[in-house]
This record gives sequence, C-alpha cells and structure tokens, in this order.
Amino acid sequence: MSKIIYKVLFPILLASLFAIAIFIAIDYDQLRPESYIVLFLVVITIFFFGYATGERFASPLRNLIEKANNINTENLGQKIYIDTRDEMEELAEIYNKLAEKLKESLDKEKAAEGSIDIKVRAKTQSLEETISALEQKVQNRTIELEKNLKEIEALKMQLKAKDTELSEFKK
Repeated sequence: MSKIIYKVLFPILLASLFAIAIFIAIDYDQLRPESYIVLFLVVITIFFFGYATGERFASPLRNLIEKANNINTENLGQKIYIDTRDEMEELAEIYNKLAEKLKESLDKEKAAEGSIDIKVRAKTQSLEETISALEQKVQNRTIELEKNLKEIEALKMQLKAKDTELSEFKK
C-alpha cells in the first residue's frame, strides 16, 4: 500500500472507531451479543471504505509519479490522462503542458545544435580551403625563389667568369 492510502485510511478508521465507541458508551447497558457482530461488520466496512478512498486518491498520484519519472529518461511523449474532475486532473494537465514545453525546448536545442554543427563544418571547410590555398602559394613561391636563387648563382658564376676574363684581359 502506498503512503497516501494510509494517510486517508487511518483518519477515517479512527473517526469511525471513535464514533462507534461513543455509541457503545451511550447504549452499553442495552447492547446484545448480535450488536457486537454488527459493530464488527461496520468496522470492516469502514476499513474497506477507507482503503478504497485512499486507493482512489493514490492511483492517479502513482500514475503521475510514474510519468514524471519518465522525464528522467527523456520520454516526454507520454501524456497523463486522469479523469477525476478535481485537482489531480488539473495537476495532470499542468504536467502534460510542462512536458510538451520541455520537449519543444529540447527539440529546439537539438535543432540549434544541428544548425551550429552545420555552420561550424562549413566554416571549417572554408578555413581548410583557405589554408590549402595558402600552402599551395607558399610552395609555389618557394619553388620560384629556389629557381631565382639558382639563376642568381648562375649569374654569379658568369660574373666571376667574366671578372676573371677581364682581369686576364687587363694584364
């Protein structure tokens, strides 16, 4: 039995036992043995009435608690349907609205994450293309500079050769 059943059952049972004790005290002299059987049956009936009343309160609460625990597993699609026409039904409706808003919020968050992921990939690809183009330019410049250095070395050799020719010519 759940805690709420006890919370409903015991006050009903205690109140009825108190009422029965008062009736017994008032008519104690006139009680017959059959009266004790009737009183026992009344106590049993009151016990079951209290239990049924407590169960009526506990059943929707158990349903609500079970569905609320499902929020932890992100199972927000489940709705709670309680038809008690009282505060329990209102609480279930509020829960359903909260679960729906939470689901919408999570969906928006996932969509935003997807959108951000796409934007990051696009930006990363753009940056990678830029880096690749810059690396290619650096390689081309390096090849060009190496070619120029070889030409300079060749020109230096030619200059040296001309310089030696000129010095021989001057002599």
